[in-house]
This record gives sequence, C-alpha cells and structure tokens, in this order.
Amino acid sequence: MPRKVVSGPDYDDDYADYEDYEDDYDDYDETEHADVKPPVKEKESSKKSSNTVPVLWKCSMCTFDNHETMVYCEMCGVFRESFVKSGKDVSIKESVNGISNNSGTSALSNSDSTKMPAKTSTTNFDGDSERKYASTSHDKVNSTQLASVGSSSSTGKKKQPVIFDNNVPIERTTQLNADHFQLKEDQGSSRASSSAQNKGSMETLSSDISQLSIERNNVNVAQPLPEEYKPEGWMLADQESGVLSQLNLAIVGHVDSGKSTLSGRLLHLLGKISKRDMHKNEKEAKEKGKGSFAYAWAMDESTEERARGITMTVAVAYLETKKYRVVLLDSPGHKDFVPNLISGATQADAAILVVDASTGSFESGMDGEGGKSVGQTKEHAQLIRSFGVEQLIVAVNKMDAIGYSKDRLEFIKVRLGSFLRSCNFRDSAVTWIPLSAVENQNLIKSPSDARFTSWYQGSCLLDAIDSLQLPSRDVSKPLILPICDVIKSQSTGQLAAFGKLETGAIRNGSKVLVLPCEEVATVKTIERDSSSCSIARAGDNVAVILQGIDGSRIIPGGILCHPGFPVPVANYLELKIRVLDIAIPILIGYQVEFHIHHVKEAARVTKIVALLDKTGKPSKTAPRFLKSKQNAVVQVTLDQAVCVEEFSKCRALGRAFLRSSGSTIAVGIVTKIMRQDQH
Repeated sequence: MPRKVVSGPDYDDDYADYEDYEDDYDDYDETEHADVKPPVKEKESSKKSSNTVPVLWKCSMCTFDNHETMVYCEMCGVFRESFVKSGKDVSIKESVNGISNNSGTSALSNSDSTKMPAKTSTTNFDGDSERKYASTSHDKVNSTQLASVGSSSSTGKKKQPVIFDNNVPIERTTQLNADHFQLKEDQGSSRASSSAQNKGSMETLSSDISQLSIERNNVNVAQPLPEEYKPEGWMLADQESGVLSQLNLAIVGHVDSGKSTLSGRLLHLLGKISKRDMHKNEKEAKEKGKGSFAYAWAMDESTEERARGITMTVAVAYLETKKYRVVLLDSPGHKDFVPNLISGATQADAAILVVDASTGSFESGMDGEGGKSVGQTKEHAQLIRSFGVEQLIVAVNKMDAIGYSKDRLEFIKVRLGSFLRSCNFRDSAVTWIPLSAVENQNLIKSPSDARFTSWYQGSCLLDAIDSLQLPSRDVSKPLILPICDVIKSQSTGQLAAFGKLETGAIRNGSKVLVLPCEEVATVKTIERDSSSCSIARAGDNVAVILQGIDGSRIIPGGILCHPGFPVPVANYLELKIRVLDIAIPILIGYQVEFHIHHVKEAARVTKIVALLDKTGKPSKTAPRFLKSKQNAVVQVTLDQAVCVEEFSKCRALGRAFLRSSGSTIAVGIVTKIMRQDQH
C-alpha cells in the first residue's frame, strides 16, 4: 500500500532569485556559522504533516496508485515514466548532486552532520542492478529549512545555499534550471572530484534506466520471428530401389473429346480394371444405348454422370508405367464444370490435352459453338499453363473417324500449335501423339492399322508419359497440403483430408495446423491409393485421417500446414494478371469469381493499379478499364477470407483465376497480401 507523504518545503517560493545566490556564494564564510544549531519544532512539523494531502502517481501498466517518492510500481515493478525520462538528462542530475555535495561543506551541514549524512545506497531495480542516490528523512529537511532561515536573518542580506532534500524524486529536480548551478573555479579540487564521482554514478544510472526502458517497451510488443525451418532426417527423400516416383497427370480437353474413354482404356490395358468390372460396364452401357461409353464409365461412376454422358467432377485413378506411378486426374470438359477442373487439376505436374480430330469437333473446341466464343480446348490450355504446367502431351484422338489422315493431323498441329505458343508453351515441351482410344491404336504400343503405320513411326502414349520430367519436389520447406476434398476412407470409414503435398513431408503422429479454423490436430493415418503408408512427401497425393479435431472443421479449400509456419488467411490481395479474350472490359467494381487452388470465392476488382508492358514495366498512370490481351496489376477484395500465399513464397497457393459469366476472363499470380484476416 502507498505510504503517507510528508511534503517538503517549496524552494521555488523562497529562493526564486538564483542570481543573488550565485553572487553571494563566494563571500560566504564557512566558519562564520559553525556553532549555529537549527531549532527543532517537532510538534509543529507533526501537525503540518498530518494536514498534508498525499501525492500519488498511477502506474501505466497496472494502474496501481503509488507513493510519490517511489520510482517504480510496488505492485508490478514497472518504472515510473517520468523517472525513466529524467534519467536521460545527465547534466541536470550532475548539477543537483553538485549542489547537494557542496552544501555539505557549509557550517550548517557540518553542524548537523550526525543527523543527515549524505549516503550512497544501492537499490535493486529487478533484483541486482544498481542505482545510486542520496537519502535523508523528511523531518531533517524541515530542520534544514529552519536553519537556513536563521542563518539568513543573522547575516543580513546574504542568502544561504539551498539544502535540497536528497529523497525528493528525480523528476521533481529536473524542473530546476541547471544554468544557475555552475560551480566556481576556486571551489577546490575536492568538489571537482566529488562532481566526477557523481557524474559517473548518474551516467551508470542513465544507462541502466535506458536499457530497462527498452526492455520494458519491448515486452509484448515485438513478436518473435519464427526460426529458420530445418527439415528432419526422415523428411528427406530416400533412394529406395524399386520405388516408382509419382507423377500427377491431368487429362483435359473439350467436351466429348474422349477423355474418360482414353483414361478407362489405359486402365484396362494396364490391368487396373478387372474383367468382371469391365464386363459389368459394357452390359450396363448397352442396356442404356451407350455401348461406346463402357470404358468411360470406369471413370464416371456416379449415376448423374452416366445418365448425362459427361464428366462432372475430377476423377482420380492410378496406374503404373515403367518409370512412374501415375495419378490420373480425369477432368470435366463441359464449360459449366470448369470450376471443378480448376479445383482438381491444380495438382497436376504435367497434362494430356485431348483433341477430337473429327471434322467440326476440333473447330468447335477452338472457337466455341458457332465460332463466336472461346472453346474449351483453348480455355483448358490456358488454365493448364496458368497452373504452372510446362510439359504437355497433345493426344489427337478419334483418328479412326478421319481415316488416320496425316493432312488432318498437320492442320491441327499448325492451328493449335500457334495458340499453345501464345500460352507460353515451348515447342520442345509439347509432344504430339495421334491415337484412337476406341480402336486401341497407339496407346500402350505402336499402332497396328496399316493406314496409320504407313506414315507414323513415332512414340505411343505410354512412352510419351515416361518421357515426361518430374518437377522439383521441395521437402526442405514447411508442410503445406491444400485440401482438395474431404472423403471417406475406404479402409476405416473415417473422414479424411485428400490432397497433394506441395511442400514438406508428413508422417503418422505429426502435428498439423488446420486452416482456416486454426486448430491443431494429429495425423492418425495416411493413405495412398487406398493403402496405408507411414510417410508422405512433397508431390504425393494422399488422404490424411486426423484425430483431435471435429470432422466438420476440415473443409475443401482449407490447408494442413506446419503449426510453427502458418499460411496467411486474407481477403484483400494484389494480383498481376493476364486478361484473356473478353467481350466486356474490366472496370473498377467489376464482380468476379475468384479461384485459387481449391477455393472459389466471390470478389470484386477494387483498384486497377497499372498496366504492364511486354517487359513487365508498369505504366505511370492507372487505366480506367482493362481489355483483352492486356497485362495489369489489380487489387481485389474477397467476400470471405481464404488461405493464400504470395506466389514468390509458394506457387501452388499463389496462382489465381478470375471468372465471370461462365468464362475465365483473367489468370494471374498473387504478388502481395494487402490485408491479412484477423481471427
């Protein structure tokens, strides 16, 4: 509790004229008043102190009321702000200490030396650090005042040096003007020595206070930066013999180009579909008058997909080649399901663009129906490139429908090849494979039809897949696993987060942070192709069963990441985009569908920052709108925050797509997170 305060004399009232004090100080005779004894008026002092109102100061940290003489809070130990500030003014403290020490040479101080010694005490601020100050009792200050008054009256006009109460807090002494307390040169070397000692003491005090002030201000303000991530030994890829590397291969193309049939035929030829299941599919397809869909139904398993005869979601299947363990991502071709393609095919390392070679179908895939819009062949090629896919196999399907015409193939290569180059596909990274999925020509072995072999001696599709190069797998970075879907495990029946590990590694028992709910869970089981595995690394498509979290908190579009390195969740982003073929210009306030990894969110363009020329240099003025084929920097605001990262830090979480009215209007990357969501 705060102690009672006995107020000392107000020196400013009686000793305002410091010029007279300086002029008379040299003529003062130290021996003249050697026998003067200060009168003691204990009753009057006690009576006066009892009527004094205590002076308190409030702690800035815990708001506790402290005694005025306390330089730190008795409750929490935080230093008084004015005390910390005054510690920096060394020159004033030197002057004050000089006055206090010099006054000890007067007859008045000598006569009362037994009552008010000038001591240097050591006080512990937080246990051990030192600070030095002179301490006396307040009743001795009153006696000193009386002695000074008596001496002044006996000498007539001369005023005695002011004896300051050394227990007065430093912040009160800083109000005095240091210029009035300059010592005379003839006061002797003892005073200079004393002043030097005081100077050293005050400099030490000021340094300690400054350091303590910095430490106090840094508490709960500077957030500790995460340490540099260091992967553990088990995360590094091992070189086990006989283990195939995983390749994620997206199958894309215009609707009815034969994507699902091609995928099903490959699975059947490689023994991934049993004869029983194949016989069942053939029987059901014939009963519904869709005999040619038997292989497609190996991928399109839902009732609605089979009834409509189209793929609606991304189907996942597995097959093995001589070099790779391939994850097939059979994507929908209809324009109504492009968002599903974006969500599923973003996991791709490479892609197969399936083209229908028959007359009219290829043109429809390029120019849309009636030649007035963009066909899905073009849109899928643009999307695949924006996913970061650099290697592409163009499978020219249904060659049997055109009699395996070489001229038709060359026409397709010229027209489509020109468009692929405009999408930044290199010619050396594009492989052209003519084939017929229904007739099993040039799939896993060289063609057998004479019309085909008469002019084609190239690779088959399976060899072309083996010729693909794996992109780099970064296991040295923290774990990032975007959740593509939440599925039910076939082995345990529990809900599992399915997706591709973009970076890092994971194993049973690992702690993961689930976003955007920000809950920590433990990995219970990892499944790859319905088979349990103990470790999964970057590039693997896995289903992760978690424990310690409610299954409803795991959602598609969420993230599993390292607890110490969370992925940002934000709704205000800056993008660098490439505007595609659009009929309506993009204006400020334009409503769009924002797609990023496995998330779709409503958004609007809030600012067009600048146009970019071919070299990437921004324009000096911001345009009012954007039109086809322009590159620009824009800012978008999302209705709800999503898990996102800048492209320079994580490519998979930094690729964005803008869609409107059923068409993709722009593709780009996230360059800056303007505002992070505060949970």
